[in-house]
Amino acid sequence: MSSIEIKVLSHDAETEKMLADLLVETVAAGGSVSFMHPLAREAAEAFWGQSLDAAARGERVVLGAWDGEALVGTVTLLLDYPPNQPHRAEIAKLMTRLAHRGKGVATRLMRAAEDLAVEMGRTLLVLDTATEEGASGLYEELGFTLAGEIPDFALKPHGGLTGTLIYWKRIGGRR
Repeated sequence: MSSIEIKVLSHDAETEKMLADLLVETVAAGGSVSFMHPLAREAAEAFWGQSLDAAARGERVVLGAWDGEALVGTVTLLLDYPPNQPHRAEIAKLMTRLAHRGKGVATRLMRAAEDLAVEMGRTLLVLDTATEEGASGLYEELGFTLAGEIPDFALKPHGGLTGTLIYWKRIGGRR
């Protein structure tokens, strides 16, 4: 999918609207990204407004995958950690538009997030994904190691409990 371009996102009304559309679509399709279905557009916009504000403060980086003028995916690199953890970052909110799934968008976003983390001097990435219908296969293909599973960790967007799988990956060639 060579037409996909990965960019760091900043706070503007149009980007926030597209991110909100993506979040609402992801939750409606059962994506376990911390929200319940039905997700009100206002709640999605508020989440992304706060997230992009945190990015402006340097607490995270929000990356977007663009197919022309359309935002078709996103991932967040969380950077705000205590003083004894300056070496790590966390991957969060990986989402791809339904029409773009299976085309390499998530892989491109994850590689860009990892490259950015390395540039920032991070040497360890962590993430979690739902046990049921999560992206564990993708993360394992990208070299993440399963640390373990926590049962009944969160509610699925349409109800019922799911566990979470915790993953880690050393990056940047340093240990």
